[in-house]
Amino acid sequence: MSISLYSAASGMEAQQTNLNVISNNIANVSTTGFKKSKVEFQDMFYQVPKSVGADSGGNILPTGIQVGTGTQVVSTSKVFTQGQVSQTGDQMDVAIVGDGFFRMTGPEGETLYTRDGAFKIGPEGTITNSQGMAALDFPTPPAGATKVVINESGGITFLSDNGEVQGRDQIQLARFRNPSGLLGLGGNLFRETEASGAPTIQDPGADGTGTLQQGYLETSNVNIVEEMVNMILAQRAYEINSKSIQTSDSMMQQVAQLKR
Repeated sequence: MSISLYSAASGMEAQQTNLNVISNNIANVSTTGFKKSKVEFQDMFYQVPKSVGADSGGNILPTGIQVGTGTQVVSTSKVFTQGQVSQTGDQMDVAIVGDGFFRMTGPEGETLYTRDGAFKIGPEGTITNSQGMAALDFPTPPAGATKVVINESGGITFLSDNGEVQGRDQIQLARFRNPSGLLGLGGNLFRETEASGAPTIQDPGADGTGTLQQGYLETSNVNIVEEMVNMILAQRAYEINSKSIQTSDSMMQQVAQLKR
């Protein structure tokens, strides 16, 4: 009977993790370039008092006795579906439509990756993100350039006030075989891992790489209605597991009173 207690307790713990993930998704519904997470569950090991296919007096048992011991969370993977693209009109806002990441220089000089295209021009003239990290894929605007034009394939042109071309360059994007294997660091940043594999650096629009849209930002891919439904389901599952614990406790209490 104690198995039911532990099984239900594992269910409550798993649903608590599920609720934590759902809450984080909802909290980031307005975060630029945010990718929602999903929880994946797996059943735990089984106690097998009688094995399937065992010999029972010359007969093979078609079924046996297998009692599960609960559930566990095996992963909380990122879902890299496309978020909606919202127009801002700012020339330094760039959205990726499709697959790919911008490369950023981290605080220790390491390369980090992001879908957040809300760029700024830093005090030294370099193009940075909101935290001041330099964007590796963007060249430094030349002196005298006041306007930036970026096309879908990543071509970037710097213009002066009178429309004179001050310089041209090319923006590239990073792609991963398994983007769900990236390590989330917060701040809309990801780090490469062995699970994600090494990035492939390509021009936007080449070989399935996403294209760029200047003056737009990619919004979160969180569907608030879907997350609210998932929250209700998690709450009900938590309540049912707690009811299983109460029922098991009641049955054990009745057994303990038999000796009286």
